[in-house]
Amino acid sequence: MKISATIITLNEERNIDRCIRSIKDVADEIIVLDAYSTDRTESICQEHGVVFEKREWEGYAASKNYLNSLANCDYILSIDADEALDDELRNAILDLKKLNDPEVYTVSRLTNYCGKWIKHSGWYPDVKLRLFPKSGCSWEGEFVHEELVYPVNLTVQQLTGHLEHFSYYSFKGHRARADKYSTLTAMKMHKAGKKASILKPYLSGFTRFISMYLLNGGIRDGKMGFKIAQISAQSNIFKYKELRRLNQQ
Repeated sequence: MKISATIITLNEERNIDRCIRSIKDVADEIIVLDAYSTDRTESICQEHGVVFEKREWEGYAASKNYLNSLANCDYILSIDADEALDDELRNAILDLKKLNDPEVYTVSRLTNYCGKWIKHSGWYPDVKLRLFPKSGCSWEGEFVHEELVYPVNLTVQQLTGHLEHFSYYSFKGHRARADKYSTLTAMKMHKAGKKASILKPYLSGFTRFISMYLLNGGIRDGKMGFKIAQISAQSNIFKYKELRRLNQQ
């Protein structure tokens, strides 16, 4: 099995070096698709000798499908710039490279939030489908939360180890990205014809906080668990307010 590792970037100078170093041993080629970064992302990638291409942003699914088309290997490892393979996951993929059976593989993602590994809050285990055959697989999803569609004859297998996710370095950064995804989700819901009552934003926010902090054990993540639940609840309120705004236009 030969693997093409694919990465989407936009101003990822803080993360991209760690990401590339973690996959160099398992990838037969590394392809980066960049949405015209203005920081040192390109120069860092060039130092590693990866394939680097610039392209206007077209959305997650479209960008990932374009990346798939650039791959020269039979298998694709789709990884985000703020992610990295731990040693156990890297070894598991190296073992797979000795096989030729076509399957799709999921990984457990472990998130580092402002310096703390989050083991609860509904964030773990965050299972992601990231290793798959190039042939017959494609990403779908117009706005956000893209999903991989793969041939029904393939089975899904879970790999050992963790995909380490260095998601947020500050509470402000978390809120900004959460609101970005909430906006995209509201657009998706609006296009699907969904509505929201005047109370929906606040009921949804309250429910999200209780679910993450109490039901999913966020309280066991200490201060970070509280902040994750709080910001997630605030962004849920924002999402449904944005949906109401779109509905009223």
